Amino acid sequence: MSTMTAQIGLHELLHGSNVQVQLSVPQLVEKVLMREEGILTSTGAVSVSTGKYTGRSPKDKFIVKEASTADKMDWGTVNQPISQQHFDHLYTKVLEHLQEKEELFVFKGFAGADHSCRLPIQVINEYAWHNLFAHQLFIRPTEAELSKHDAQFTIVSAPTFKADPILDGTNSETFIIVSFEKRIVLIGGTEYAGEMKKSIFSVMNYLLPEQDILSMHCSANVGEEGDVALFFGLSGTGKTTLSADPDRKLIGDDEHGWSDDGVFNIEGGCYAKCVNLSREKEPQIFDAITFGSVLENVTIDENTRLANYNDVSLTENTRAAYPIDAIDNIMLPSVAGHPNTIVFLTADAFGVLPPISKLSKEQAMYHFLSGYTSKLAGTERGITSPQVTFSTCFGSPFLPLNASRYAEMLGEKIEKHNANVFLVNTGWTGGEYGVGQRMNLSYTRAMVKAALNGELDNVETGKDDIFGLEIPLHVPGVPDGVLMPEQTWTDKEAYRAKAFDLASKFKENFKKFTSVSEEIVELGGPLV
Repeated sequence: MSTMTAQIGLHELLHGSNVQVQLSVPQLVEKVLMREEGILTSTGAVSVSTGKYTGRSPKDKFIVKEASTADKMDWGTVNQPISQQHFDHLYTKVLEHLQEKEELFVFKGFAGADHSCRLPIQVINEYAWHNLFAHQLFIRPTEAELSKHDAQFTIVSAPTFKADPILDGTNSETFIIVSFEKRIVLIGGTEYAGEMKKSIFSVMNYLLPEQDILSMHCSANVGEEGDVALFFGLSGTGKTTLSADPDRKLIGDDEHGWSDDGVFNIEGGCYAKCVNLSREKEPQIFDAITFGSVLENVTIDENTRLANYNDVSLTENTRAAYPIDAIDNIMLPSVAGHPNTIVFLTADAFGVLPPISKLSKEQAMYHFLSGYTSKLAGTERGITSPQVTFSTCFGSPFLPLNASRYAEMLGEKIEKHNANVFLVNTGWTGGEYGVGQRMNLSYTRAMVKAALNGELDNVETGKDDIFGLEIPLHVPGVPDGVLMPEQTWTDKEAYRAKAFDLASKFKENFKKFTSVSEEIVELGGPLV
């Protein structure tokens, strides 16, 4: 099928009698309830189940191998190629499948809060609740913007359509396929709404660097003086907790761009984890889950319709989707200046990385590429040690280009805008997991606050002889003895053995970055 045929098919689909465009939140909630896709909770949120898939399906994600983009992609297990023929055939079948539905729902909006580089998108949904999700997660247009809206990328989501791997070139019934030439994201076989959000993030991770804009998987906030901070970190490192600061306005919680003008949020909403959520621990998120929000896979009491956030019987990956303006302390529009401070968060369960250290540009690029944290042992019998995890640029599943491209851009921007970069360990101290204890959150908050306020810019430091990190010797509100990890261990030999072990894992992981300069390898990584 030619590109022209694909566009005609999409045009016909969008102008079918079953299509409803830009329904309001109340209208979409009514549709969800009438169609029995979900139920209303006590706060007015819609509660839904995503069925078989309660998270992303990375092995079912593909990029169409096309002449104009093939040489730019970092092909591999993350960016799996699929042929144009397979895509075209599958695309036709999905459109035919959707044309037969009684109702389809279309949302028109944007990705990117910066008007100079935002991407006009449209989302076509089989489910009303998926369209409500899109309405809350992407940037909603004004009436004037809607009248001139011309979508440059389209998500076509058909969860009840199942692929045939033999005929369709997929790995299973599920598929998430991006065609950059046709400007289509094709999703089928999964009800997990996060695939839509992350697909557009992957698209922006390709398009923005082409405009010399760094796309980043991070949260961001801004202080009263206009000082901007970025927080990078994998799940469980404290990214959400530490970026939600009552003294600073939230720019966004997950996806950002860094242009010549500053930082901007890619999204218009938040997709927060809500396992064990409470008003005491995370009041902003708890109170944001109101009318029009979407709760995924959260257990709801049948009578009271109260959410039980402690129940993980369906999945630990319970989620809440809501617009960013459901939070009071935010920056609107979601744009700000250049970052003064960048924080890399890691939860080191081996207890050997310092609670805070200041990074050189080369170290920043090294640790950005490494994206280290450690995941704790699960519930399986016999597994007692933490697992080392490296996720390139703190977001490897969403990077279509070679990782060095993003790291080089980060290094250039750090140097140009004189940003201070810190590595903060929110993990263990005084021993590894099971021996030591988790870093005191009040100490971590004090360290981050000192970093953001510039109190660590010229402070006296000591150099770690294994990782080469510059460690502040004094931080307001933190006992000096906590700052040097070796001093917190009773068994010094055990500390050094564990530290050498982690350093070797860093070096082994970094071997895959063959296009990175020797300077980053020599100056950025462990000394041993």
